[in-house]
Amino acid sequence: MKNILVLGGTRFFGRKLVELLIEDGHNVTIMTRGQSGNPYGNKVEHIIADRTNKEKLASKFEGRKFDIVYDNICYSPNEAFEFCEIFNGKIGRLVFTSTLAVYEADGAEKSEVDFDPYSYKIIMGDKTDFTYGEGKRQAEAVFLKYAEFPVAAVRFPIVMGEDDYTRRLHFHVERIAREEPIGFLDMDAEMPFIQAAEAAQFLKWAGISGIEGSYNAASNGKISLHELIALIEQEVGKAAQISLAGPEDIRSPYAIPASWLMINDKAAKDGFRFSNLHDWLQPLIKALVTTKNT
Repeated sequence: MKNILVLGGTRFFGRKLVELLIEDGHNVTIMTRGQSGNPYGNKVEHIIADRTNKEKLASKFEGRKFDIVYDNICYSPNEAFEFCEIFNGKIGRLVFTSTLAVYEADGAEKSEVDFDPYSYKIIMGDKTDFTYGEGKRQAEAVFLKYAEFPVAAVRFPIVMGEDDYTRRLHFHVERIAREEPIGFLDMDAEMPFIQAAEAAQFLKWAGISGIEGSYNAASNGKISLHELIALIEQEVGKAAQISLAGPEDIRSPYAIPASWLMINDKAAKDGFRFSNLHDWLQPLIKALVTTKNT
């Protein structure tokens, strides 16, 4: 049984992670801004804090120690550096949720060596100073330079699930059902994905197994946007209205200029068994369509 802190653990795969940790009998503390409540009741300790206020954040954890911390809500080098200042000497290891967006979408399959945070030039700044991908690159670089504890940076592609609060897959299902146009840049571009439950399982494994460094984590397989839309059309029973030059407000959240791919071989070799994308994607789409129609 371990003492575990989860930063951001009330929604989507963060919530699934906390549920797994509770099931395994760990002592779990969650830290949130308090906007989503506490869905676990007395099964966890709930600390309400804003990570952007360093002094107040430090006061919440004064004298506390944790075996594992999961940070799902770090988006900038400033946040990563302040985390290190607060938690150095107080935690056993960190699992940081990073992203496929640390790699360029250039059609090449990316392994972990294609972005090296150890040699990356650090430019300090807040979340608003960077794109999402650059903020995560900078955060990885800061953690791996300034942390006095082991760090695993988990690079996820887009995470899918029925309870995805960003509603990215829902966007396509709903617009096709309403016969509304969807904008793309390249329908032949391919992407990997991971299901929310599998993302949570991977995070749990990353913390308990003690892996260190950067790890790609995606379901086995890839799919073109053309193939993805065809699966949705099949379940919805209507043809998609595709626009390759439409305005921003109809642009798909998956609209990428070229294939954006990652290889999960490193994690697989270290013992994590990934699911196959094509085993769960169509059932997920079917579930979204069924929910929409009930």
